Amino acid sequence: MSGVDLDTRLRTVVGATAARLETARGLRTVRDLLDFLPRTYLDPARPTAFAQLPHGEDVVVVGTVRAATTRQMRQRRGRMLVVDVEDEVGGTIQLTFFKPYGHQDRLVPGARVVCSGQVGSYGRSLQLTHPDYAVLGDSSGSTSGGWLLGGLVPVYPATPKVSPIVHGDTLDLVLHALQELPDPLPQEVRDTHGLPGLREAYQLVHRPQREADHRRGRWRLKFQEAFVVQAALARARLADDAAAAVPRNPVEDGLVDALLGRLPFDLTQGQQTVLGELRSDLAADVPMHRLLQGEVGSGKTVLALLAMLAVVDAGGQAALLAPTEVLAAQHHRAITAMLGPLAEAGMLGGDDRATRLALLLGSQTAAERRENLLAAASGSAGIVVGTHALIQDHVQFAELGLVVVDEQHRFGVEQRDALRAKAESSPHVLVMTATPIPRTVAMTVYGDMETSTLRELPRGRRPISTHVVPGGRPDWVGRTWARVAEEVRTGGQAYVVCPRIGQEEDPDLPAGATVGPGGPTVGAPAGPTDQATDGPADQDRAVPSTGVDEEVQEPTLHGVHQVARALQQLPATAPLRIATLHGRLSGEDKDAVMRRFAAGEVDVLVATTVIEVGVDVPDATTMVVLDADRFGISQLHQLRGRVGRGGRPGLCLLVTQQAGGPEDGPAVERLHQVASTTDGFELARLDLETRREGDVLGASQSGGRSGLRFLRLARDEELIVAAHEAAWETVRADPDLERHPVLRRELDQLDTERAAFLERG
Repeated sequence: MSGVDLDTRLRTVVGATAARLETARGLRTVRDLLDFLPRTYLDPARPTAFAQLPHGEDVVVVGTVRAATTRQMRQRRGRMLVVDVEDEVGGTIQLTFFKPYGHQDRLVPGARVVCSGQVGSYGRSLQLTHPDYAVLGDSSGSTSGGWLLGGLVPVYPATPKVSPIVHGDTLDLVLHALQELPDPLPQEVRDTHGLPGLREAYQLVHRPQREADHRRGRWRLKFQEAFVVQAALARARLADDAAAAVPRNPVEDGLVDALLGRLPFDLTQGQQTVLGELRSDLAADVPMHRLLQGEVGSGKTVLALLAMLAVVDAGGQAALLAPTEVLAAQHHRAITAMLGPLAEAGMLGGDDRATRLALLLGSQTAAERRENLLAAASGSAGIVVGTHALIQDHVQFAELGLVVVDEQHRFGVEQRDALRAKAESSPHVLVMTATPIPRTVAMTVYGDMETSTLRELPRGRRPISTHVVPGGRPDWVGRTWARVAEEVRTGGQAYVVCPRIGQEEDPDLPAGATVGPGGPTVGAPAGPTDQATDGPADQDRAVPSTGVDEEVQEPTLHGVHQVARALQQLPATAPLRIATLHGRLSGEDKDAVMRRFAAGEVDVLVATTVIEVGVDVPDATTMVVLDADRFGISQLHQLRGRVGRGGRPGLCLLVTQQAGGPEDGPAVERLHQVASTTDGFELARLDLETRREGDVLGASQSGGRSGLRFLRLARDEELIVAAHEAAWETVRADPDLERHPVLRRELDQLDTERAAFLERG
């Protein structure tokens, strides 16, 4: 067959098998099939220990036929063939054929065979029923399974209705029909890094003769994936740099200097360094694209405010985009408090240099929105704070010079770009995140941005101690609530975080629940629609099983309404002032609750993860996370960062309904990892090692081939760095990729898929 390339539909090459591959695995094209890589390899020359085979799983095994017996079946008419195959250590597995004809002549004692099938058992014997097989050295002329007879045997993830040998035969057809492939990796890059061509790489991965072959092929595929991503980032950055930006030069004795003089603290050395980077970027005639990352409480917000004031000093406006109304409202309050008279332009007592702030929320009244929209459009508001409401078409700015995006991972690229499009000329962009980002993620997701990192905490911040509380220890649970009461009595406040909202009419928690003196509670698991969905959840959060046996019920997840009622009944916490906060409240109600909590009118705030990001209450000293094993590492670290912000030590208690020991598995192990360190960068590394890349990348990688298939960001740092350097050098030398048309087509295809994704979104 001629003309077969990566975009050829499988059905034109392999016929009917293509439909099963598409239904089971979504494999539609030659590229899809070739990118579906083996999960491991077997060496026919090495022994296969049958005793270790996993029951019920599809396997590929190699062994020697010791006996083959044809006998009459007991329960029905006809004969069956039972073949005993032995491994190198004396283990045996039986191959059973209910239609023996054609098999008994090939499966003879002494024959060396490769078999694939699902492991079952009959009596005490392991069994493969009607397995696919190939006889090593078979001279019968059979073509099926011929790929098993030389080199290593690739083992793929099981595909329903497609046996491993049929899968391999399909790959043989494709590899034999495949023409030489256009290569997106430039020849000079392949030569420099010793990489094979693309077609050879696929051959090495799917038909390796030795271990080094498939390793070399995989390295090449990983390098290409990293290279293409980096080239896309480089091209985007060069395109952005080609767009003129209005330089925002420093103004002496302006708002920046005025705020620095008002602050009740000195900037740390790290903050001063980053402020210098921001002012330098803003003064350039190309747009700033900077990522500011740092621990919770490291002082990112004051730096973002200084950057916004620098733009206002130079005659522009700044927009701050926050992911939730709670956080947007808090940013507005905090900035107003920090600025004082500097935010009171035109008001009695306002500073001569003052500007105004505007707040745009979806929940505002029509009159409030009109007032703030006018302030933004007229330019009287130098700083506009808001949520997604800022993106709407009717929101206009007089001269938007800077876009600050808080918690970038909660926004899709389309939302950020929509806000940037509101500027006459390309605005400067500052992205903030309190989730520490490992180097490989920063390179792969934010590679088109310069990165600034704040590692030191402001002076006076006290450490946070974290402990895992097993729900099976009533004394520990009781002590948890007693400690909350003690903290409140000494002037502190507490958060209690629940994994779901629940309903106000939900029954009280059963006796023995973790909100009380007893141990773990058992009841109906929370349904999927009852989860707390105030914001995008951490992707590695466990989800309660809904397919459990009726006899084995999952622990009931604590709901906000149930927990608030339970705390009002506990002797230790009943005297305390308790309020609730969750995503079903209106924006006005959420803001009112947070105002009361920040003012000290609420002792204990029972909430969902709506308080995860940005909420700043100096007197909050204690964080209790219920069902903490249902949350991910990054999310727990974010939640923990809400306490200990006012100079007093912070306490975080991670309560699980499990026993709390290592035997409880990876979910509880995550809790102990969080408890063992407050270094967010170390936790980010651990988080990356346990999460899928697509989860980490989120909306920054938009699906289709723009997602990562081969790279493992936790393990491939050396490769990613090399690909980054090669890609950026290639794009800088040939920005329009005129000398690299194959790479340009690859990047255009990525852009097309990304645009389709954004349109669907």
